[in-house]
Amino acid sequence: MSQLRKGVLEYCVLALLRERPRYGVELLEVLGDSPVMATSQGTLYPLLSRLRRSGLADTFLVESDSGPSRRYYRLTDQGRQALEEFAGQWPGFRDAVDRFLVTGAES
Repeated sequence: MSQLRKGVLEYCVLALLRERPRYGVELLEVLGDSPVMATSQGTLYPLLSRLRRSGLADTFLVESDSGPSRRYYRLTDQGRQALEEFAGQWPGFRDAVDRFLVTGAES
């Protein structure tokens, strides 16, 4: 199950960033609302760094009254396009897997 989660976690994060910019702890909390998508800082922050390096997300700092500045992540146009492509392919992929799981491979 962890490999399956890793495969889609990137796109779940991109989808959360589509709504609005978010900082890391906020992303952890929202992902944690779904036990199957709950993850750790040790997984999320390297993923966010990869998204930034690949141009799918960028960052900016926001000053905080209650501590250090927070690094926010936002979706780039390239990230939006990657998310749209994934969203277009996901239903067919999901349906194919469901077909094997529900009716077996001999349909």
